[in-house]
Amino acid sequence: MANPIPQAGRVTFLDGRGELPMLEITTPWSSAEIYLHGAHVTHFQKSGEPPLLFMSQCSRFSPDAPIRGGIPIIFPWFGKPADKPGQHGFARVKVWELKEIHSPADGTVTVRLALPGGAELAAGIAVEYVVTVNSDLTAEFIVTNGSAAAFEFENCLHTYFTVGDIGAVSVAGLKGVDYLNQPTAFSRHTDNDDVIRVASEVDRAYLNTAHAVEIRDASLRRVIRVEKEGSRSTVVWNPWIAKAKAMPDFGDEEYQTMICVESGNVASDAIKLLPGETSRLKVKLSSRPA
Repeated sequence: MANPIPQAGRVTFLDGRGELPMLEITTPWSSAEIYLHGAHVTHFQKSGEPPLLFMSQCSRFSPDAPIRGGIPIIFPWFGKPADKPGQHGFARVKVWELKEIHSPADGTVTVRLALPGGAELAAGIAVEYVVTVNSDLTAEFIVTNGSAAAFEFENCLHTYFTVGDIGAVSVAGLKGVDYLNQPTAFSRHTDNDDVIRVASEVDRAYLNTAHAVEIRDASLRRVIRVEKEGSRSTVVWNPWIAKAKAMPDFGDEEYQTMICVESGNVASDAIKLLPGETSRLKVKLSSRPA
C-alpha cells in the first residue's frame, strides 16, 4: 500500500485577544498560536494532549503590556537592573515584523519574525526569531552584530509550562549546578538534589549549564523535555501563593498548574557579541507519556 500523502501545515491570520494580530498554526501533529506583539508564542498543543504551554486567564492583551504565559522573549536584559527602564527588556512589548512563512510538504510550519529597529536597539544590531511547529515546538532567537562595537546583552525564552498539580511535579537535570536564589537576595548555592520539587516560592537562575531539563508531571502523566543550544543559563520559577496574589495579570491559584523552565544567558552567563558575530539561542520542547 502506498504511503499516505502528509497533510500540509496551515497558517491563518487572525485578530487575537485584545484585537492584537496573531498567527494560528495547524499541523498534522499539533496546533500553535503566535502573536506579533512580542513575537509571543501563546499556545502549543499536540493532538491528544493537554496544552504544553500555560497561559494565565488574567493576562493582559494590550499593546503596552507583556503577555503573561506562553513564551515571552526576554531581551536585551533579564530582570530589572537599576540602570534599565523596565522589567526584562523591551522585546516582549514590541510589535515584530513577519518576514517569512515556510510550510513544506511534510506538514511542518516555520515562521520567521524580526524585531524592528529603533532608538532602543543599537544601530547595526539585527534580531530574528524562528519558530518551527510540528510534533515538537522549536524556537530560535538570533542576534547578529553588524555594528563596529561589541554588543553585550542577556536573553531568555521565559517558557511557562502547563502542569496538572505543582505538588506532583519534579524537575530533573540540574543536580550539581550552581544557582542564584532570588528570594534570598541572589545568594549563590549548589543544587545537590536529584530533582527540584516546588513547595514554596522558587526563583533560581542556574548558571553555566547546557543540560537538557525534564519536567516530570505525575498528575498529567507526562514528561516535558527542554533541550537547548546556545544557552548557559536555566531559570526555574514558580511564584507560589503570595506573589501570585500580588500580580494583577496572574490568577491567585494559577501557581498550582504552571512552572517556568527558562533557557537563556543571564547574570554571569550574559553574552558579549563582537562585531560580525551571531548568537543563536535554540530551544526544542517535546513531550512523552510518563
